[in-house]
Amino acid sequence: MGQRGKQSAASLAVLKPSGVTAIERPKAPDNLTIEQAHEWRCIVNRMPADWFPRETHGLLSSYCRHVVSSQMIAGLIEDLLRGDRQSENWLDDYEKLLKMQDRETRGLSALATRMRTSQQGTYNQNKKTGSNVKKPWDN
Repeated sequence: MGQRGKQSAASLAVLKPSGVTAIERPKAPDNLTIEQAHEWRCIVNRMPADWFPRETHGLLSSYCRHVVSSQMIAGLIEDLLRGDRQSENWLDDYEKLLKMQDRETRGLSALATRMRTSQQGTYNQNKKTGSNVKKPWDN
């Protein structure tokens, strides 16, 4: 049985926890390295709690692996650029590393777009700006 009469504004303003469930952020899988798990946590904590449902965890794991690999390749390129550029294999090594870096970047870009974590993946067609928007004086 409820309270009789009209309810006060104060009692209406109080939220009642009816069926509210907390959404937990996904934990990093055990098969990721320490660096990859750190990347996982950074990404998951940056997005809304329900952004990564179970079916996207494989993509996110791959994305984290690509990020760490890309950072490692960037370090190798920096080391190579600081080293002796007169060695006979320097240019071949540099070209191989650049190709590896390009491959990682393409993988990162594709995964980020599919998981809607990149600017392109979160682009809203209804919020167009720039030259595509009709000006009020262009009637």
